[in-house]
Amino acid sequence: MTTARTAPTAPSAPTAGTAGSAGTAHTADTAHAARTADASGVARIALVGDRSPHVMSHTRIPLLLDALAARDGLVLDACWIPTGDAAAEAAAGTLARFDAVWVLPGSPYASEAGALAAIRVAREEGIPFLGTCGGFQHTLLEYARSVCGLDDVAHAENDPGARDLLIAPLACSLVGHEGLVRAEPGSLAEAALGAERSMERYHCNYGPAPLHLPALTAHGLRLSGHDEDGQARIAELPGHPFFLATLFQPELQGDTARPHPIIRALAAAAARHAAGRRRNGVGAGVGAGLAATPAASRSAG
Repeated sequence: MTTARTAPTAPSAPTAGTAGSAGTAHTADTAHAARTADASGVARIALVGDRSPHVMSHTRIPLLLDALAARDGLVLDACWIPTGDAAAEAAAGTLARFDAVWVLPGSPYASEAGALAAIRVAREEGIPFLGTCGGFQHTLLEYARSVCGLDDVAHAENDPGARDLLIAPLACSLVGHEGLVRAEPGSLAEAALGAERSMERYHCNYGPAPLHLPALTAHGLRLSGHDEDGQARIAELPGHPFFLATLFQPELQGDTARPHPIIRALAAAAARHAAGRRRNGVGAGVGAGLAATPAASRSAG
């Protein structure tokens, strides 16, 4: 079964256990976790976020990972990385050794810079990526700053006094809201959802302001899913093996026994990444020639 760990801590080997033991997560140094997964051949995923028992999505993740293994045979070795450690892990090259990166909800993040660094590594190294809620917001922010040159755009939750907001307070809160999302035909979003339309759950107070969205799309980011009012709710990066961000939280759907199609799609992409790494005899995170490809954003939910 899947082992959920928190990193970084003591460099001792992880204790065997399942992702269901989320309340007392097994701990391991992030680099050790990467080496262990290398040896086992299991796909590993970095869960980037400030883990809290008060964030519902965080409590559901271990159960979803176990369900992926039981239902779909998609076994992921999961390692939790606090945003406060993510920038250092990115700089050390450790994040690039994972087979997937998931930037989770839970705003405001302890480190905006850490969340952005994790997104940038996944984008530039061709590592399968998912950002949900706050991960979606920060994906847009990272892309705007790193790719579009919009250095001064900000997130209202992190910098409420900023004059140039990319992520702004929503006119109507989406906390506890459920709504229809339409995916563009032929998009990764449509393929991952398995349908053009889907009812999705939200838990956020912030979303993208429209002013700079044309600049993001002009630089290659695709806003591939919208709500019934035409507001952007999904973003993806064409040309990347798997790069998807959603303002809604797919981890909140259902009873955890049947993971959301987007989560299953991420797990499948991670498995493909791990298989390719083993087939080519190289470590995870070897550049996929995407360093010059458009980026993604940030914020919390």
